Amino acid sequence: MNDTLLALLAFSPIVVAAILLVGLNWPAKRAMPVAFLLTVGIAIFFWDMSANRVFASTLQGLAITVAVLWIVFGAIFLLNTLKHTGAIATIRSGFTDISTDRRVQAIIIAWCFGSFIEGASGFGTPAAIAAPLLVAIGFPALAAVVMGMMIQSTPVSFGAVGTPIIVGVNKGLDTHNISETLIANGSTWDIYLQQITTNVALIHATVGTLMPVLMAMMLTRFFGKNKSWKEGLEILPFAIFAGLAFTIPYALTGVFLGPEFPSLIGGLVGLAIVVAAAKKEFLVPKNHWDFESEDKWPTEWLGSLKMDLTENEKKPMNMALAWAPYVLLAVVLVASRVSVDFKNFLKSVSLSFGDILGETGISAAIQPLYLPGGILVFVALLAVLLQSRKVSPLVKAFGESSKTLIGE
Repeated sequence: MNDTLLALLAFSPIVVAAILLVGLNWPAKRAMPVAFLLTVGIAIFFWDMSANRVFASTLQGLAITVAVLWIVFGAIFLLNTLKHTGAIATIRSGFTDISTDRRVQAIIIAWCFGSFIEGASGFGTPAAIAAPLLVAIGFPALAAVVMGMMIQSTPVSFGAVGTPIIVGVNKGLDTHNISETLIANGSTWDIYLQQITTNVALIHATVGTLMPVLMAMMLTRFFGKNKSWKEGLEILPFAIFAGLAFTIPYALTGVFLGPEFPSLIGGLVGLAIVVAAAKKEFLVPKNHWDFESEDKWPTEWLGSLKMDLTENEKKPMNMALAWAPYVLLAVVLVASRVSVDFKNFLKSVSLSFGDILGETGISAAIQPLYLPGGILVFVALLAVLLQSRKVSPLVKAFGESSKTLIGE
């Protein structure tokens, strides 16, 4: 079998998954088992892998899945906790006071805030947070979803504190054999991983600088009265400024600190800079752009996308207090990756599986405190102490988050 056929064979499970998910609109719980069984068949009958090694790899995958689900749960749990303490309602009202220009609002909430949330949580959480916030301040549901999904681009490779790079590269490649090759050539796995991080950061930063411009153009072309690209381009100076406010610290962080922090720090720094600039109307066009009145919106723009914040709207909260958990999250996450003593303490709690099923060379480990999920849950607990001092927000948030995680 030539190399081309081997490559097509290796790629076939991904193609099948795409056809089932996108083409036939199958749910993931049906499509992915089919792709998995195809992968197992290829591994056994074409790559000559033993059944023992395939099963060990499957168990390793399950352990990785548990770790990822723990991160997802932490992200959802923190969001729901802040909803029930009233912090999200306060954050929402704060965004509406910055600017009445919908293009500026989209850039701040979706691009800056969304990128920060991607860096902290990942796994679709930015769209889950940003889109309801946009709807809450008057965006059509479809426009909110489009804006929320467009930012799932530049920050994604370093989302959830670098999970795509750290897990994807460390677990997705044959680290043992590659490390031996690297050492033989005078390098190490850590240097190799940093080279990947640097290249990804620089490439994404270059392209990502234009993302706020594209967002504004999509907004005015498809959701504006005049269906105009030009109205989106009118905010070009501010949009480029907003792009650079994120991508410069994003790139520098990737180059000098590693894969955990680019989106997190880039989003936080960009948010602070862009919000301050928008309040001063720096580079913001004098003519503020807005949607037509809601009664003129096409039916397809509407939907059920919303975040019910009414139960907390009568509980005003200081803006600094509302944002405190997110700031604390950034500080703790950075400390957990920079401070050796703190990192070792968090890693001391570990569920490890070495050489699964014996002499396979396949291992797995789950470190619940060191993973972002543990830190997100910890910050949620502190948020309740700071903002509510009641147990009820935690109980409600835990119930909602659990149901979301298991798909109910």
